[in-house]
Amino acid sequence: MTYLKRISLVLMLAVSFLQAQVPDGYNLWLVYRGINNNQMLKEYNEITKSIYFVADSKILENAQNELAKGLTGMLGPSSLHLTTLSAASNSLIIAKKSKLTPNQLSEIGIDFDHLGKEGFLITTVRSHGREVVLLTANEDVGILYGVFRLLQFMQAQKKIIGIRLIDAPKIELRMLDHWDNLDRTVERGYAGFSLWNWQKLPEFIDQRYIDYARANASIGINGTVLTNVNANAWVLTPMYLDKVEALADVFRPYGIKVYLTARFSSPIELGGLSTADPLNEEVQRWWNVKAAEIYKRIPDFGGFLVKANSEGQTGPQNYGRTHVDGANMLATALQPFGGNVIWRAFVYSEHDATDRAKQAYDEFVPFDGKFNENVLVQVKNGPIDFQPREPFHPMFGAMPKTPLMMEFQITQEYLGFSTHLVFLPKLFEEVLDADTFKKGQGSFVARVIDGSLDQHALSGMAGVANIGNDLNWTGHPFAQANWYGFGRLAWDPYLSSETIAEEWLRATYSNATEFVEPMKKLLLGSREAVVNYMDPLGLHHIFDTGHHYGPGPWVDNLSRPDWNPVYYHKADEYGIGFDRTPTGSNATAQYAREVGDSFNDLKSCPDEYLLWFHHLSWDYKLKNGHSLWDGMALKYQQGVDEVKEMIATWDQMIPYVSESRHKEVKMLLNIQLKEAKWWRNACLLYFQTFSKKELPLGVESPEQTLEYYKSLKFPYAPGIKPRW
Repeated sequence: MTYLKRISLVLMLAVSFLQAQVPDGYNLWLVYRGINNNQMLKEYNEITKSIYFVADSKILENAQNELAKGLTGMLGPSSLHLTTLSAASNSLIIAKKSKLTPNQLSEIGIDFDHLGKEGFLITTVRSHGREVVLLTANEDVGILYGVFRLLQFMQAQKKIIGIRLIDAPKIELRMLDHWDNLDRTVERGYAGFSLWNWQKLPEFIDQRYIDYARANASIGINGTVLTNVNANAWVLTPMYLDKVEALADVFRPYGIKVYLTARFSSPIELGGLSTADPLNEEVQRWWNVKAAEIYKRIPDFGGFLVKANSEGQTGPQNYGRTHVDGANMLATALQPFGGNVIWRAFVYSEHDATDRAKQAYDEFVPFDGKFNENVLVQVKNGPIDFQPREPFHPMFGAMPKTPLMMEFQITQEYLGFSTHLVFLPKLFEEVLDADTFKKGQGSFVARVIDGSLDQHALSGMAGVANIGNDLNWTGHPFAQANWYGFGRLAWDPYLSSETIAEEWLRATYSNATEFVEPMKKLLLGSREAVVNYMDPLGLHHIFDTGHHYGPGPWVDNLSRPDWNPVYYHKADEYGIGFDRTPTGSNATAQYAREVGDSFNDLKSCPDEYLLWFHHLSWDYKLKNGHSLWDGMALKYQQGVDEVKEMIATWDQMIPYVSESRHKEVKMLLNIQLKEAKWWRNACLLYFQTFSKKELPLGVESPEQTLEYYKSLKFPYAPGIKPRW
């Protein structure tokens, strides 16, 4: 038996064993089901009958293992045929550019510079009178990404012969932000405890760490922030850096860099200094030494994510300094090693009583262009806080000299946790497609984020992870689609949510049209349903205290005005909504004139942002002819009805999913329906105390009283923010 045949046999046996051990849902979108389309099966067997693929690095070994896993699952255990490079016999060639012959490079005919370090090419070339599929890239990681994409195409039963796909990421840093604490609790985590078992690290490497890296690599995620933005300085101690180093060693062969959150007060807490003033020489020296210590252990360490002067976290303003002073101090420490500082713009002060939505803009825009070149300012998608719907953050249209990094929330803090089915790529797409008019029409948020609008070399997108140690990773099986969709949009922010939905459904469940089409419709409508039964017509932040589980529009007793829902909806006998036009807080002035004017004018302001920007009377006539009160009540009812439709659709999917999976999702949808009614009833009863109007025809009467809904308490709701 030849060496290549022995390797093939070992890989196939290992893959078959592992696939037999995996519980339902654990494999995410990397299921690799058998191909049952005879025409495609014939083509795929032809393509894979003679494969040239030399794995001479850890990354390429992982790519080869994934190819074996995928082909074995889809084509059977005899599907991997590794051979030597022979122009006359190979049917699939997987090799970096440096391994290709001049004739092969000439046949391809592309500028490899366009692929960069992470891009790849999958194409069909003619060789000795026959068609050969070629997968090539400049670097090993490009091959890894290309293998995952090739397998995805095969799982979707797409034609490969004749393909010509040139693909490279449009965003440089594509990261998951884990809000994981060192005690393994997860802030805003709804899928169990943290993946990172700090107590057993560094010696014990859980298989889940490897599978986590595989899943991320399959969608192009290349960075992970291991720790909560509400940071704990202990992670920077030698004991914990041993553990971080072990994780970095696992992730590196999948093209993933490790980042950490830096607690700004660490020089005091760990270094024994009396100050953390960023302009203090001893403080700068402490961070310089700490950075050198980290990079000695982890040469490809990505850098620091920082939350400062926000929600009790210490920052440069504690010492009379600015965000620029703080960010540049850390950037100076990381710069010799090629690391980056990601400085969060989520700041709001209890001393500013005007409008929380304006504060990040006011604090950061004056410093445009003053940050070091290895600093990104990370901005949430909207100006408040990951609400079910927000207008895009005005900072995206106001800082042309600073790379701005998008921060989305994949975990469903304000979207029903892991009990509600919500397809978030629809939300992400809505933000990325918004036009800032920063440089005239066509200045989309996506172009700001990928750096193309302002010619920034550094770009990034982060997603607050929804991953825990639940068997299916994300709590709700369909929440896996949000992890998947974030990765695909971080790779290409111009993808449509419809494309992503179809990709994920085909990879995870079935290629049957009778399944894909109705489920795609369900996914694409699910986010709007949640908006309707939680925050219709621009309402926002009316969640109950602390845990954000369920409605609490009546909450008015918290220590800061902007922690109270009444601050945001301002309901009274005259009407409802937050006036952010020139007659109110004038937050619309932070947008480009075209955008601000559109929001200011009731004729052009979209209904979905109406109460975000305007305080209107209960009798105000909506564009559909309903009064504001009737229209709002009907929206709440519509959301409930849409969940009922989701349940009816899912009931028809029994032939296409496992019995256990169907039962699991059905139970969760029933919870979602119950809680959608809870939202509708509680909010309408409360707002009715101001409007004094009857519910319109078509809106179901609440089952309980307002006092009942106010009495509900959930002290043990998961994911509550820790208090340090």
